[in-house]
Amino acid sequence: MATLNKELVYLILQFCNEEGFKETAHMLERESGSYFDVNYFEEMILSGKWDEVERYLCGFTEVDENRFSTKIYFEIRKQNFLEALDNNDRTKALDILRRDLKVFAPQNEELFRDMAHLLTLNDIREHELLSTYQDTEFARKNLILVLKKVIEANPLLCGKLKFPSIESQRLRRLINQSLNWQHLLCKHPQPNPDIKTLFKDHACQSQHVHLSTQSTQTNPMPFEAASVPLSPTISNSSLSTVTHAAVFDGDGCFSGATTIGNLEESKIEPQQNVFGTEDEVISTVTYPVQYHNSVPRISNDLLKISVKNGELESFEQVKRCDLPKNVARILIEDSCPVSMDFHPVEQIFLLVGTKIGDIGLWDITTGEKLLSRNFKVWNIGACSMMFKTSMMRDPSISVNCVAWGSDGSLFGVAFSKHIVQLYSYYGGKDIQQQLEIDAHVGGVNTLAFSAPNEQLLVITGGDDKIIKVWHTISGVQMYSFGGHEAPIYSVCPHFKESIHFIFSTSVDGQVKAWLYDNLGARVHFAAPGLGCTRMIYSADDKRLFSCGTSKNGDSFLVEWDDGEGAVKRMYEGLCKNSPAIVQFDTSRNKLLAAADDHVIKIWHMNKVELLTTIDAAGDLPPNPCIRFNKEGTLLAVFANQNKIKILATEDQYQLLHTAENYSVDTPQDVSDTLRKPAVNPTSSVDQSGRADGHMLKDMENNLVYKTNNKSEICKFVQIKQPSQCLSLWLLPHEKGNKISKLLYTNAGNAILALASNGTHLLWKWPQNNFNSSGEATTKVPPQLWQPRSCSRLMTNDLMGCNPEKAVPCFALSKNDSYLMSASGGIISLFNMLTFKTMMTIMPPSPAATCLAFHPQDNNIVAIGMDDSVILIYNVRLAKVKGKLKGHSKRVTDLAFSINLNVLISSGADAQVFVWDVDGWEKRKSRFLQIPDGTLQPGGSDTHVQFHLDQEHFLAVHGTHLAIYEAIDLECVKQWVPEDSTRISQATFSCDSTMIYASFEDGTVSIFGALTLQLICQISGTAYHLPRTSLNVYPVAIAAHPHIPTQFAVGLTDGGIVVFEPKNPDDKWDVLPLDETAWQDYLDSDDNHGSTQTYTC
Repeated sequence: MATLNKELVYLILQFCNEEGFKETAHMLERESGSYFDVNYFEEMILSGKWDEVERYLCGFTEVDENRFSTKIYFEIRKQNFLEALDNNDRTKALDILRRDLKVFAPQNEELFRDMAHLLTLNDIREHELLSTYQDTEFARKNLILVLKKVIEANPLLCGKLKFPSIESQRLRRLINQSLNWQHLLCKHPQPNPDIKTLFKDHACQSQHVHLSTQSTQTNPMPFEAASVPLSPTISNSSLSTVTHAAVFDGDGCFSGATTIGNLEESKIEPQQNVFGTEDEVISTVTYPVQYHNSVPRISNDLLKISVKNGELESFEQVKRCDLPKNVARILIEDSCPVSMDFHPVEQIFLLVGTKIGDIGLWDITTGEKLLSRNFKVWNIGACSMMFKTSMMRDPSISVNCVAWGSDGSLFGVAFSKHIVQLYSYYGGKDIQQQLEIDAHVGGVNTLAFSAPNEQLLVITGGDDKIIKVWHTISGVQMYSFGGHEAPIYSVCPHFKESIHFIFSTSVDGQVKAWLYDNLGARVHFAAPGLGCTRMIYSADDKRLFSCGTSKNGDSFLVEWDDGEGAVKRMYEGLCKNSPAIVQFDTSRNKLLAAADDHVIKIWHMNKVELLTTIDAAGDLPPNPCIRFNKEGTLLAVFANQNKIKILATEDQYQLLHTAENYSVDTPQDVSDTLRKPAVNPTSSVDQSGRADGHMLKDMENNLVYKTNNKSEICKFVQIKQPSQCLSLWLLPHEKGNKISKLLYTNAGNAILALASNGTHLLWKWPQNNFNSSGEATTKVPPQLWQPRSCSRLMTNDLMGCNPEKAVPCFALSKNDSYLMSASGGIISLFNMLTFKTMMTIMPPSPAATCLAFHPQDNNIVAIGMDDSVILIYNVRLAKVKGKLKGHSKRVTDLAFSINLNVLISSGADAQVFVWDVDGWEKRKSRFLQIPDGTLQPGGSDTHVQFHLDQEHFLAVHGTHLAIYEAIDLECVKQWVPEDSTRISQATFSCDSTMIYASFEDGTVSIFGALTLQLICQISGTAYHLPRTSLNVYPVAIAAHPHIPTQFAVGLTDGGIVVFEPKNPDDKWDVLPLDETAWQDYLDSDDNHGSTQTYTC
């Protein structure tokens, strides 16, 4: 459905709901498939209107369109079936089974047979899986909870679950605008027209009006002190250039201000314009088809919209005091400034880049230059030969662009040759080098930050006609967009309805839009004038503007319809034949400013006419760079002789003047009053921006950064007492059997553990009034679950193997239905619902050491073996499809990447391999970087796990943690304990923002995933029960699949502990800091938190 058609449907839905036509609205929702009303859907379920539920659902998806839709239909029909049985209506239940549920039989015949078996029971609660079934109302509420998650995950319903934000009675308003417009176009417009139909265009009947002979007593006609031209703006009629101001009443409608009786008093009356000057007069001259009476009222119950000069009026007037027009500061740089940007939080700080490659940070309050940095290459060894050659030929270099990150913790500098440099900013004069990238061939012309999927990225565009996206911590190139035929001029990242995208412009005026993938440009159109164009969104991210200058010097300032790629409004007043590219900026969702013809020109966003100009006391070049601060109270503009003029609003000017007078006594206090208080950021973007405060080291030489001064270590949360966090202890099932493997089910409602004796323990959380979601939590204890039909737990075959030397392993299918497991002997495939062994695979020698289901085909399993071979096994065909050879010792872990279509394997030989899934061929391999003197004889297990982006993976070795890029196997970041404490296991949190790691001394540490910086440390004393030996430590660890802050550890004594922060909204890195514990940590010599960080 086209965008405008879809929006029209939304307007009709809004109208129906406002008028009470609910059934009509729901019928339109279903037939158009544009909006899925979840509340209405839930009401029908609670009422048990199952036929209506399916009728409404079928307007959006069919039962077999995808697995989410199938799940929705199945759960609905299953509940209908169970209710019929619970009501002893077996005839209806049998009909539902045959008519509605049989369609699901091919996917799961065993489940269908189980449901058929329910017909033979007197009470459905006799079945073990339905033993907790309470009543119909409770079951329907639980069904809603289940369906809500599936509906939100269904891609077919994406974008249809939230009704757009539309002002009330929008359709009426549009109709009213249309009628007003039609009336303006009437040849003989009459006062108080009578609108009787909407089925055809309105037209007033001809009537001769002679204003000069009419009497106010016999034919009263109200006049306004201000006449309102009624000719449309598209007309070419030669009307007077005298400005006419519309008069409004309190409701936004026109009001009659005067009558003929007092007309004489208002013939030449000074009229204040928006700035308070008396440069406009009210004319009483009568123009063709123009009346001085009040604007004709359309008396039909529709909302009236004001009209002025033939245009619809809906803008807030701008007061002169709101404009930054007073020169408050003049900053002087050592060389010509070329780019600048205000800090987004501390809005009195201005970052400036110059023509000779310098950067400076200014405090506007005091006029002081806080810091200055000359250009230098941080690591010439990592730079390309082309850059080195270019610098040898011509060592001069210029800043092309400077920009702050969204929270001000990071800023970037793009240079005229190849290089981008990123700095971490900690306030005041404290900046530190973070990352240097040899980004482009030629100049880097533009730079901007974005945060898709909560990853802070920097976007660059260069002379090589390519846009590149980089990780701000590791410097890894995430995406590369090629398609422009000329150098890139600007980039504008944005997101809309949770979709992140990038607009890019090239110097030939071509505009393209990109998603964060490698599928090419999604939108392509041309900017007016086909010249260098910069695009900016308004502060509320709702309106898109651009300003550009063609090769001929013609400049264009326009507003875009970003959904259609069409010009929505073109602003007037820019000069022709501009000698340079016109620069512009936006302010407070209200103003546009462009630097043109030695002045700053101001427009209201809703008016195409020029509002006013600011000359900034002169001395401006023809087209200087300008920049507003976030609040619009300051405006910086480049002036001649390396000057930067800071213009301020009247209120801000007074504050700056006060700061100047008292700077000798209390400069800090006054300065602080001008700064917006920084909100404590909690997003992962802020953490990623601030986390890596230290400069990334030479990637070629693998330099090591050592924290020798403990007081310089970033503070982290240290938990030593059970009261500092929430923990839940699951007691050992059998003493003496450690937990070898641990994982959460994909549904998040259970923990599955494999003990060293081959027994599987399934701890399942109940769904009840205390735990409505049914997911794992520390607040409700789980049950050690097993089906009633099975008298024993799932247990691996240990015949012929030594449990102490065996390497247990298991893998769970995506739908939580099947478990494949081995403990040194035969591989068994278990049914998770019945605990029955469905089949056994392969002889016990050589033993399986790791298992992984193919993420898109549960029939394909990768099996790592003790003899260093990897088998690709088809379970359904009971056939080995391939053998992968390369490791020299046993294979210890396997992980698939859907995005890259590869399999990563790790081994006891400290190697990792990348295998192509299509042909099962080896792509690449490398050895891990093991710290000297730490490699144990016989090797050590290495574990791998993919990051959420499916392009990086975590490598866990007893001696270190490391993040690798999967394709080239380049080490991005590495962490090594300072002492000899070994890592027992580690895993990503479900959102990949944290890494949970356990150690053999009983400690559990939590790291930031991007930086591998320690953010929280849980000592063994925080979770050991009093009767538990302190020699017990965690050997297995698992993260909850839906809750990023929850994880569990399996212990050497067979116990399991689940951890969560004390409060639901807390994060592990923002818990209250125990200063005493922190000081104890600094004073200690045996901690392993003082680390070496390897940057590889």
